[in-house]
This record gives sequence, C-alpha cells and structure tokens, in this order.
Amino acid sequence: MAKITLSNLRHSYLPNPSGPVDYALKEIDLDWQDGGAYALLGPSGCGKSTLLNIISGLLVPSEGRILFDDRDVTDLPPDQRNIAQVFQFPVIYDTMTVRDNLAFPLRNRGVDQARIAARVAEIAAMLEVEEMLDTRASHLSPDNKQKISMGRGLVRDDVNVVMFDEPLTVIDPHLKWKLRSKLKELHQRVKATMIYVTHDQTEALTFADQVVVMQEGEVVQIGTPVELFERPQHTFVGHFIGSPGMNVLPAEEHGGGARFQGRHVALEGAVTGQGGTTQIGIRPEFVSLADAGLPARVRKVSDVGRHAVVEAMVGDTPVKAIIEGELPEQGAEVHLAFRPSHTRLYRDGWLSTEVEGAAQ
Repeated sequence: MAKITLSNLRHSYLPNPSGPVDYALKEIDLDWQDGGAYALLGPSGCGKSTLLNIISGLLVPSEGRILFDDRDVTDLPPDQRNIAQVFQFPVIYDTMTVRDNLAFPLRNRGVDQARIAARVAEIAAMLEVEEMLDTRASHLSPDNKQKISMGRGLVRDDVNVVMFDEPLTVIDPHLKWKLRSKLKELHQRVKATMIYVTHDQTEALTFADQVVVMQEGEVVQIGTPVELFERPQHTFVGHFIGSPGMNVLPAEEHGGGARFQGRHVALEGAVTGQGGTTQIGIRPEFVSLADAGLPARVRKVSDVGRHAVVEAMVGDTPVKAIIEGELPEQGAEVHLAFRPSHTRLYRDGWLSTEVEGAAQ
C-alpha cells in the first residue's frame, strides 16, 4: 500500500487554458495516508472522475505531480502504478466461475498456484461467497457480481491503492446497505488504501474516515463525517451534506454579529474578514420552536417518522427545522430559535466566524 500525495495539481481539457474557468480541476494539494479509507464526494461534473483518472494514470495532469510513497508517478502508465479499480458496472468474466474470476489477476502476474488458492479462499471468505466459488459468473445476481468485482480488486496484495468509481450505482437500493457494510468491513480487515468516488453522501460518510468534498473542480473541505456535519467550512458542504441540508440565509453583518430579516442573530463566535456577500448558516437540527425568537409562519410540515421537518417562512425566506414531539399546523404563527453554538456567518460562501480552539 502507499501514501498518495497530490502536489499543486491542476488539469484542463483545453490546450491553452487562460484562467480558472478553463480548468476542470483547480489547484489541489492532498495527502492520503497509507491504509486510509477516503471518499471523493460531490455532484456530477465537479471533477471527481477527472481526479480519479489522474491518480490511476489514465490522464496526465496539466500541472502538478502525483507521488506514491514519495515516488513520482506522474508520467507512469496505469500498469506501472499497481492500482486496482472497481467500476460502476461489474468487470468480471461471465463465462468463468467465481473462483477463476478471483484468481485471474494473480494468474495474470504469474503467482504460484498454492498462493493463488490460498488468496482466493481468503477473499471468498471475506466476501462470504465460498458457496459460489464453482458457480459461473453469468448466473450471479447483480449485487453478487459486484462483490466478485470488488474481490478481484482486493485479491492482489501488492497494490498501492484500490479505487472505487461509484461501485453501487447499479445495485438495488435495498441491497446497497449490505455492500456498504461489507466494503467497510473489508477495509478494516485488509488495511488497504482505498479511495471511493461517489455523489451519494450516505455512501461517502458510511465508508470513509476522511471525505474530500468537491465543487466545480475545487476541494472545499476535507474532514471526518462528523466534522463535515458539525462545522461546514463552506455553504456548499452544509447544503450538500445532510437531509435536509443546512439553512443558508441572507444576512447583514452588524456590530461584529449578524442580522437576519432585521433581527439580531447570535453567532458561535467572533466574525472574521470583511466585505463580500454574507449569509448565516445553521442546520435544521439546531433550529427549534420557541416562545420567543424569529417570528415565522409554517408553510409545510413533513413527517418522516422519527421526527418532522417543519418549513417556516421568516419574511420571504424559508427556514427548515427538525422537530420532535408536538407539531404545529400548516399556517400557524410560530417563533424560531437558532442555537448560537451552531449558527455561523459565511462570507462569499466560506466560513467567517471562529471560536477559540476550532479548526478553520
């Protein structure tokens, strides 16, 4: 396995890029530690697949270097990088048995038969497919085919990194949670460096120890699932992660604090920076109904089981709150309270409040 370093990386599909808008990947500097579980998370078109292709060697970046354990591999082809990839659609041979599919990457590299048999048995046990080893792959269900595809990526023990490119896209929703759990378990057992590319926040947050959130070719935050939820560094992170996402509300900076709809709103700490477009960010989990606070009218109540999502209008701005217990009626006049410790000011999209000891 390997530590992966991306240094001053940029990429444009244009021959003569003239500015930031011409770059599919803006400048990226990342260190992924040996044996870590990482996710690249973002919407379609944000640059995830471009970055994955650069790491795998399918693309040479316009600028910057890629290092595996401090060895520069930027100009090396894919077959010299020792990378295993698992794609959206299972890459297996339908005419082969499961055993032969798992053995194929090792046979292709001249590994001796005893080692192949031992490794195939080990991976089959991890995947819980021992009873399928002599079944032809064409007879497998889609989720089991993807399991075998994962196994082909894991069977080699000389790979620097295993990369998963939206591997659960074609899997039925009721089976996805099983494969997510299995993949997390596999990482904990084999300790391989793994990079998981997805637009699905649930997949990213349940698999990865560190998530890289991307927007329009730029990394906007790197952190643990808890860090991304608790303290988004950018409004995009707050909006993209969470269900529903963070409330992003128009605000005016005022006296070291903020005003929303003409009323003072207490923030988590001191405001930093100056100028730009300012907004308040607060997750619905930290908005509550109260006897006093921001006057609002309930527009919609959505009961989702454990709790309800109440959408209320403060002036002409909708604010969502997650509420448990007694619910207001649609059209009811209520007051909303924001928990100060989770209410933040953002300037041009970026976090612009700080508290002592908090990472920025």
